[in-house]
Amino acid sequence: MSASIVLPLPERSVAIAQARRELIHGDASRSRGTARVEPWILRSWERCMEAGRQPQQRVSFEPVGKSAVRDVAERNRALVSAARPVIERLSRAIADTRYFAVLTDAEGIVVDVGPLPDGTDTASRDARNIARVGVDLSERAVGTSAISTALAEQESVWLHRGEHFFEDTSVYSCAGAPLFGPQGDCIGMLDLTGVQAVERPELRHLATLSARSIENMLVLNEPCELRLHLSWPGCPRGEATDGLLCVDAGGTVTGANAAARQMLHQPLARSQHALHCNDLFALPLEMLFDAARRGDAVLEVPLWSGLRVQVRPQRGGKGSPGAVPEARPRLRDVETALIRKAVADARGNVAEAARTLGISRATVYRKLWRGRASGSAD
Repeated sequence: MSASIVLPLPERSVAIAQARRELIHGDASRSRGTARVEPWILRSWERCMEAGRQPQQRVSFEPVGKSAVRDVAERNRALVSAARPVIERLSRAIADTRYFAVLTDAEGIVVDVGPLPDGTDTASRDARNIARVGVDLSERAVGTSAISTALAEQESVWLHRGEHFFEDTSVYSCAGAPLFGPQGDCIGMLDLTGVQAVERPELRHLATLSARSIENMLVLNEPCELRLHLSWPGCPRGEATDGLLCVDAGGTVTGANAAARQMLHQPLARSQHALHCNDLFALPLEMLFDAARRGDAVLEVPLWSGLRVQVRPQRGGKGSPGAVPEARPRLRDVETALIRKAVADARGNVAEAARTLGISRATVYRKLWRGRASGSAD
């Protein structure tokens, strides 16, 4: 999450107003105000102007038909199911702030809404304009907002009042965080919005943590044969820091959360080349399945980089399509595992590992290559 530009509230309001005059209204001097507004806000304003929009244009929040609501709900059933318990907890945390939660898909279409705060008739109308399943809150529909900028920048954001492009949307203050699915693609965003509310930039952090909770729930709901919980040795475990990895019966990685992608330095996104456990761990896949069957609490597993991670293996739920029972470990796999462990213990020094094992470097390379090729083909 990038650092925000933090100014005292009166000074911040002046900077926003000056930036609007400079960039949106074409004031000749364009240096002071725009330098004190987030760059991603300026980029969104520029996109709106390039599309021929003007700040004074009226924003119409189009009505949504029942069939459209059903279609949106059906397409995003998994996302909404994973997000509901998180939004319930989140709504309790923000209950006294006059903010509420909005969940959208990757196109900025609302798919779920948390409880709305009580308020005046005007605030209620403005809240209900956006708090409807199926309403389009993308940049093309409502201009600059936390929803549009979080989806465009794919990072968490905070916007207050005049940082929205259209004057009609300047009643809102909002925090937003993008949501990434088990395959690493952006599938939506979580928004916390207040109407004519006190500025709460700290909600950006809350939105980010809540988004990570939704992503973790999606990975936990992903059907798989083996689910691996990853943590660094010596580090306290927790929802915000633990990696989650879904593996099918053949050892192919089918899903991961953001922490796992960062820990393993792998994008784990949709691609032509599937990522296999043998590409990540210097340990045979069968040993991880055996540990899950035995109910082993934690294994310390070497990575090919020489790093080690703690892995808590668990049998997955529902089973992957076409799953087959795991075979017993083969002799050659055990042999390959011992060689991999020796290389990991030697911090990647193959010559040192070969001396420890009493074999040649060529043998180490040959058997490791055979093991990796076999793992990818099985």
